[in-house]
Amino acid sequence: MTVSDRSPASLAAALRDIQAPVRAELDAVPDELWRIVSTDVPLVRDVQSHLMAMKGKLFRPTLLLLASQLEERSPPEAVTYAAIVELIHLATLVHDDAVDHSVLRRGMPTVNALFSHQLSVIMGDFLYLRALREMVRLGEPEAMRIIAEASNEMTLGEIRQLGAFDALGFSEADYEALIRAKTATLFMAACEVGALCGAPACRPAMARYAERLGMAFQVADDVLDYTGESAVTGKPSGLDLREHKVTLPLIAALREMDASPRRRVEGLFANPEPTEDEIAEVIGVVRAHGGIDFARRRADQFSREAEEALDAVPESPARTALVEGIAYVVERRW
Repeated sequence: MTVSDRSPASLAAALRDIQAPVRAELDAVPDELWRIVSTDVPLVRDVQSHLMAMKGKLFRPTLLLLASQLEERSPPEAVTYAAIVELIHLATLVHDDAVDHSVLRRGMPTVNALFSHQLSVIMGDFLYLRALREMVRLGEPEAMRIIAEASNEMTLGEIRQLGAFDALGFSEADYEALIRAKTATLFMAACEVGALCGAPACRPAMARYAERLGMAFQVADDVLDYTGESAVTGKPSGLDLREHKVTLPLIAALREMDASPRRRVEGLFANPEPTEDEIAEVIGVVRAHGGIDFARRRADQFSREAEEALDAVPESPARTALVEGIAYVVERRW
């Protein structure tokens, strides 16, 4: 399985195929989201309307619902848990945008750009707490533990990233620990809770699948930051470099650099506001030193490991969709 250049239209069709076994349940998730966050505070409703317009393809809820149907049952509580996981995801995005002072998310203004930095922090908290309140209502301690631990890991991952003072000393092991915390843990929570709802015997395999899938997802996303264009990604290409974030393409390339190209990278990281020319130059350096190719191979390796984890899962339409989801993760272009 390798990263390809499939068009956005073909990938959108592939995602529809992946979601087909849980289409009815997935279509119920937005209404469940609205029910959980419903409030009579006008400002909160305004922010919520904006967030709902920004929501992505509901990939994490898709994973949860597929995991819940591995034994071809349809547990009704799975839709609510799918909405809870998406709420947690939205909360992390709102907080991440506030921390990074980002102005765009999926081609739309972020909450902090459109409203205020203060409101974005409080709104992220509100989403977390509404998710928590709904988990208490459901009354399943193990599901609550899984989601709470994932939320804690994501927060610790963000703190570790903010505390990394020597950016260019960030190792591949550091990077993998970070993306496991910030991305893979919520994939794992979605798949574990889904299995807990409808296919508990599949839970260990789904945890392994989701961890590897989440790692592949984040590596592919970090590659896209070096190769994508703003019309595709909804954010400027090279945003990670602009924000002085070190991801796998740069980590791998730095290992191959001699003094001269490394000085160009160090110059960009020393500049509080790197220019477009500096960013383009460093992207070229990373490409020339094999960083993008290395990261793509690593994404492919994580993908193979995710597929191997499904060997322990019985055949079903949901399992087939989960296999197809692996290719979607590494091939997506938006």
